[in-house]
Amino acid sequence: MSGDQLEIALRLLVALAAGAIVGYERSFHGRPAGFRTHTLVCLASSLLMLVTVYESYWVPDSMDGVRLDPTRMAQGIMTGIGFLGAGVIVKEGLTVRGLTTAASIWITSSIGILAGIGFYYPLVLSLVMAVMVLALFRWVESRMPTQVFYHFDVQFAYGADMNETLVRELIERHGFSIANFSYRVYAEKQVRRHKMVLCSIDETSAARLAETLEITQPIIEFRIAPISA
Repeated sequence: MSGDQLEIALRLLVALAAGAIVGYERSFHGRPAGFRTHTLVCLASSLLMLVTVYESYWVPDSMDGVRLDPTRMAQGIMTGIGFLGAGVIVKEGLTVRGLTTAASIWITSSIGILAGIGFYYPLVLSLVMAVMVLALFRWVESRMPTQVFYHFDVQFAYGADMNETLVRELIERHGFSIANFSYRVYAEKQVRRHKMVLCSIDETSAARLAETLEITQPIIEFRIAPISA
């Protein structure tokens, strides 16, 4: 293996690792564009730069006297692929789907560009990496801790012995952190209402909190709804 081939492999591996690190942080915070999406996008960007950096590998020697700008064709291809990728991203209720599919379309087009110019070594290397990200990283992603966010709305009888401190303690005992705590008392002064955003890395926390709230006497009504961050 030549020195250039080692350098190409190193650059692709660095892009893979960099995208995975950023993607892990996004997945941990519950963002829809997460681990695999960021890894594929970073890897595809690295591939397209290799086309320019190693132009001497695929431009024929017979064209030494000719000025070429082959990256313009790649730019046109990627612009068109961008519209195709946008078409597979859909919002379903509170969730966004299709981001990883869009990223896989983008990296597939990058691999196609490498095939078109005959740059076979990075093509094979990136193909292996892309399949690994889509298959192996799915297993990793399903097992990594992820923050889950919920809208929480709870109502008490106005004179109930349940102040903010007790509400916070009840929620935090179930593994949640609390943000945006709000208050409301209805005009008739019969119901006191609190709304907040809850966050936890344990997906079972919401079910356990709901079970506790169901048997907590002062509570009139409550709602726990997941948020697509």
